[in-house]
Order: sequence, then structure tokens, then C-alpha cells
Amino acid sequence: MTVLWTDGLIFALIFSILALAFTLRGKEHLQRPLHTIANNKVGMVSLVVLVFCVLIGLLDSVHFKQQGAGNEIISALDYWATPLRTHSEKTYSAPFTTHLFSKEMMTQADGAMQWGYPRLQFGGQHLKDDSDKLADILQKTAVGVFQGVVCFMALMLVYWMFSKNKGQDENSTPFSFQPVPSTLFVLITLSCILIHLSGYYHVLGTDKVGEDVFYQAVKSIRTGLVIGTLTTLIMLPMAIIFGILAGFFRGWVDDVIQYIYTTLNSIPSVLLIAASILMVQVYMSNHEADFTSVVVRSDTRLLFLCLILGVTSWTGLCRLLRAETLKLREMEYVQAAYALGVKQHTILLRHILPNVMHIVLISVVLDFSSLVLAEAVLSYINIGVDPTTFSWGNMINGARLEMAREPIVWWSLSAAFVFMFALVLAANLFADTVQDAFDPRRGTQR
Repeated sequence: MTVLWTDGLIFALIFSILALAFTLRGKEHLQRPLHTIANNKVGMVSLVVLVFCVLIGLLDSVHFKQQGAGNEIISALDYWATPLRTHSEKTYSAPFTTHLFSKEMMTQADGAMQWGYPRLQFGGQHLKDDSDKLADILQKTAVGVFQGVVCFMALMLVYWMFSKNKGQDENSTPFSFQPVPSTLFVLITLSCILIHLSGYYHVLGTDKVGEDVFYQAVKSIRTGLVIGTLTTLIMLPMAIIFGILAGFFRGWVDDVIQYIYTTLNSIPSVLLIAASILMVQVYMSNHEADFTSVVVRSDTRLLFLCLILGVTSWTGLCRLLRAETLKLREMEYVQAAYALGVKQHTILLRHILPNVMHIVLISVVLDFSSLVLAEAVLSYINIGVDPTTFSWGNMINGARLEMAREPIVWWSLSAAFVFMFALVLAANLFADTVQDAFDPRRGTQR
């Protein structure tokens, strides 16, 4: 098993979240916001979509060396999707088609040359006649639906048995909100349909070099999650510590911290990121012996991009926390703690930090979607992730010249847009739910 830097940080973050959830379980002050989130149908549907994407990202974060293939480093998702990874065509092909997108000279069986659309090597190769394609697609879709229903029923059975063992009320439904099982059913069924069809067709077509676009779009989920989560993990400590200290102590501490983030904001972030990425490329070029694998090189650049984005994106949250701390330090309970002789670090930990956490939670969820979009923009202008890394930004960058063709090659851009739109929309909707639940001012208005 091979552990990349981003793999280790992702699993460390997951374990930290689970440990925090275990520590905070049963806390009375969290019951109201958690119940608010649980009773919000849109928020729970968005959470299911996010968890589904996270599971795909975790499956793609378990790397190992494949024996017998030059010790190539692949992930568990790569191994599971080997047919999609290895069944490449010559060049472009449209979704569910059986021929290439462009005409070329073909050599017939009798040696004669003919101008036409060559047959794909893998897509639809089981068909004897193109007239059978529609019926075959419908048949395999039905099989995928059946597989999805079976998987969903098995999941519900496991949940019911688990709930029964826990002594849950027998009259209670597996979920108290209907949109959650409905969303699970749609996601599981749609996944089974696409997985089954992808074994026979290129469901989203192929790109310029013949790689499956569906495989690229699914692999890009991990890149989006890494950019959104690890960047947040890097910027969060700086924003919380500097923001609270600046608002609480004021004076020269406030002046120094304001000078730091004002100076950082004065530097155009795109130029800073471009310069940093160039430095990483120069370093890797000068130390080629340490980066013999393409996967290791791309992972190092991805990690460094997260670091740069984290360093340049903490200033906004720092300003919010400074302003909130300036208000909280004048509240009666903080002044009472001062009068009773409570130490400053105790006031910070018990009175200030808990009362700014709603801002932190809201900002984290909102920043996640903006960071996913930032990766797409940076990769589009070639200062984002490594060109060999699967990402929606690289897909969009590769598809920009395809839009000038006649006819247009539309499926690469459309696939990247749909997957990125689903993840960003789910994150934004869940952010709205978190904001409604954890904002104390909204809680007092109810």
C-alpha cells in the first residue's frame, strides 16, 4: 500500500471529524441546531449528495502499487474501474456511439480504401448491428435499475436490523424524513445504471486521446474534495487564532495582525499562486530522483496548491472573527468574567471561541464550494493542478478548443459542468442549512 501526502491528510481529517463528533455527542447546546438540520429536507438531501461524493473520494484515496505493470501507483477506484481506465479509443467519440467522431481513411478486408467513420475498439463492440443499440441500451438500463433496487433494499435491511438491535421503536421509519431514502435510491440506482452501461459503452464519450470522459469526471471528484477540505484545514487555524487575538487584545496585537492580512490582500492572489507553482515546478525539476512517479509529482503539486490557497484565503474569515470578537469582549458575561479575575486564556476558550464557532462553520461550508470553483479557474489558465491530474478544471481547459470544432465536441465540457455543478450546489444548499441552524440570532427569533 502506498500512502500519498494528500491521502494521509484526508484520512487524518476524517478521523479528526469522527473523534470530534464522538466527543460532542450528547451536548445539549448542539441538540437544537442538529435537529434543525435534520428537519430541513433540502439540507439533508444535500448532505446525502456530499457524503456520496466523499465516499467516492475516499475510495480514490487508497493507493497501492499494481504488480506486473511497472509498479504503477493506482487507487482502489482505478482498480475497480480498470475497464474504463484501460479501454481507450483512438480519439473523440460521442456518448453511446459505436464509431469515432471524425472520418478517416479505412482499409477494407479486400484491401480497398474507404473514407468513413471507423468502428470503436471497445464501445459497443458486442453489437452486431447498430440498429440493435437502442434496445440494448434499454435492456442494460433495466438491469442497472434492478441492481440499484437490490442494493437499496439490502442497505435498508441492514439499517433496519441495526436499528432493531439498538432498541429503536419498531413503529419508527428507518428515516424520519422521506427525501433522504429517496435521494439514496436515486443515487444508488443511477450509479448502478452508469456502472453497468459503462462496461459496454462510453456513456459520456471519449476525449481527444480516447480516454473515457465518465472515468475522468468521477476521478475529478477527489481533486475537488481535496482542494476544498485540505485548503480549509490549512487556513482555519490561522484565521481563528489571528482573528480572535486581534479582536480580544486590540492595541499593538491588532495592528500587527491587520498589517499582515492587509499586506497579504494587497498581493494579487493569481500572481502569488502562479509564482508559487512555478517554484514547485523548478524544485521538482531539480530533484527528479525524488519524483520518479507521475502520481507522486501530481500529488505534490496538488498539496502545494492547497497550501498556497490556504495561505491566501484565511484573511476573509480572520476579519469576520475579529469583528465578532470586538463585540463579544464587551458583553456582560465577558466583563463579569474579567471582574471575577478569570484568566484571559480561559475567557478566550470558554466564552469567545464557542460563540464564534457558528461563523467558522458557516464560512467553512461556504468556502468549500468557492475553492472547488477556484481550482477549475486556476487549472483553466494552467496554474492549477498538474496536467496529468484528473480535475474538472483540466477537463474544461482541454475542452475549450473543442468548442471551435464543427460539429462541436460538447460532452467533455458538459460532463465537467454537471459533476461540478452537483457538488457545488449541494455544498451551497447545505451551507444555507448550517447557517440557519448555528446562527444564534436566528435561534432567538424562533
